[in-house]
Parts: sequence; structure tokens; C-alpha cells
Amino acid sequence: MRLRNVTGSREYIAESKYVIHCPEEHKGKWDEVFGNTNPLRVEIGMGKGKFIMQLAKENPEINYVGIEKYSTVLLRAIQKMEEEELPNLVFIRMDAEDLSQVFAEDEIDRIYLNFSDPWPKDRHAKRRLESREFLARYNQCLKKDGIIEFKTDNRDLFDFAVEEVPEAGWEIIKLSYDLHHDEEMMQGNIMTEYEEKFSSMGNPICKYIIKR
Repeated sequence: MRLRNVTGSREYIAESKYVIHCPEEHKGKWDEVFGNTNPLRVEIGMGKGKFIMQLAKENPEINYVGIEKYSTVLLRAIQKMEEEELPNLVFIRMDAEDLSQVFAEDEIDRIYLNFSDPWPKDRHAKRRLESREFLARYNQCLKKDGIIEFKTDNRDLFDFAVEEVPEAGWEIIKLSYDLHHDEEMMQGNIMTEYEEKFSSMGNPICKYIIKR
């Protein structure tokens, strides 16, 4: 999906108090950023922020970091935060490949992956956020009992992700190929912008929860 550039978005982000501008300086010290020792959860590829902002609103006892690499999209999330500040949520503009430079070992207790870029060409498989290569990166930062939650409407990507789980030494806790008709897994479900769009078109939403 091609994103239209918004003039001045990088400058706007650079001045925002809701964005952590040198996140590597806080590696191993994210409790200092939030001023408490609450659990830390991260969404990678948060888009316009609907999902993680709702999570933060409903769970004030948990700290959240939203990661987004596209300035134009991050700008929309910042604008939402300006309308409704959430003290337990901050944003980072970065690439997921740099995760271990920003978070220390055992620092994150949950990672959310929602409607990730499918990178459909086989030669780009390593770029998929659900690949064994990325699972190894998450392994460096997640607590020993940490989990990953992944949702998508892209069945090919989901099938790939499911196949990668055992290859990476992880295991599936829960799995659904039709989330919105799975009563157990729908409990507490928060929809993303894409989830609302694709489910309204009749596309089944797939989800897994995995651990090591």
C-alpha cells in the first residue's frame, strides 16, 4: 500500500511530546519513562493508533508503546493523542528490525502484530513480522512467559505465520481462522481500523496467540 506523504509530518513528529525521539537511550529503563514498574506491552505497526489507544484507555495499569515506521501514519495517531492524552502510552517512529536496540532482555511482556504488511513475494519472506527471523528478535526482548498476539485477514500470510511458529521454537496457545465467530477468543477483542474495514466486507479475521 502506497502512503501519501504529508508535508511537514516529520517535523510535526519531531516536536511531539508523545513520541520518544531517542528510544535507544531508554533501553532497560522504560519504567523511568512511565514513572512506574507496570507491565510493558508493544504494538508493532500500530497504524493510526486506534487499537493501542483503546487498550491503553481500558488498562491504565499497563504501559504501552506503539511503534510505527511511516511518518504520515504516525502523525494521525499523534493528533488523536492531542485530543485525548493517555499517560500510559507513548509512540516511537522506528523499524521493527531495531527492536533489540530499544528494549532490553525480558523487558516486554506482550507484543501485538495487527494486519502486518504481507510482503507477498517469496524473496521478501524474511521481512514479514511473523517470520522466524522476527520471532528471534522478539525473543530477545520478551519476558520468559511473554506472548505474541497476531491478527490479519490475509489467509496466505496467516498460513505462513502458523508454519513459522514451530520452526522458530515457539508454540501456539490459541488459534482461530474466523475470530469474530470464536466466542472465547473474541472476549475483550479490540478492533483495528483494518479489522473494522475488512470484517465489514465479510473477510474472516485470523488470529493466533503464541509463546515460547
